[in-house]
Amino acid sequence: MFLASMSLLLLLGIFTHIMIGVLYQKLIKETEKMQLSHHKYLEQCKVKFSNYYRTNNGTVNVPVFVDRYMSGRGSRGFPISILSHLSGQAVLLTIFLGGLGACRGIIEGASIGELLPYYMISLLGLYVYFSITTVIDIPKREFIVKTNMVQYLENDMICELKNTDLKQEREKAREKELQLELHENLNKTKKVLFTKSEEQELEELLKEFLA
Repeated sequence: MFLASMSLLLLLGIFTHIMIGVLYQKLIKETEKMQLSHHKYLEQCKVKFSNYYRTNNGTVNVPVFVDRYMSGRGSRGFPISILSHLSGQAVLLTIFLGGLGACRGIIEGASIGELLPYYMISLLGLYVYFSITTVIDIPKREFIVKTNMVQYLENDMICELKNTDLKQEREKAREKELQLELHENLNKTKKVLFTKSEEQELEELLKEFLA
């Protein structure tokens, strides 16, 4: 029972760590072409950043925004920080069970051959886990993802938002100009069609008709 539990926990810890590495690797590829990416997580980031940018009138600390947004990154609803913590705890629990099983065997008078699997799984599990941790290097992948996101938001996204706002301001100004021109043309038309005396006569006739 102890050996089976140790094996399952060790596999769980290793698999979870590999899964985190795969998630970050996908994000690295998507953030390298973030402007063209349709990744759901990155699309949500763009929308939130756009809203945050306009809410704060263009005053945004991009690295802080990315850190806060990345802290909520998850797989199937679980933040990556929790998954990483779960991976480490699973491996530590494997070592704990190994020690517990060995102590129990010693108390029961087990032979060296019966105790050896506990030490083998514990030592081999630690070696494999830390080897995978070194190869995958989660902190480095996370840093690359954050760097790519910050560069895109600072260099591209903010420029797009500024250009969009400027375009909207120009359109509003153009609409006002058109309204003023239309108003002036109507006034000119009135002056051409009717003289003041004719306008007064027309007003009196309208008053009599309405009375």
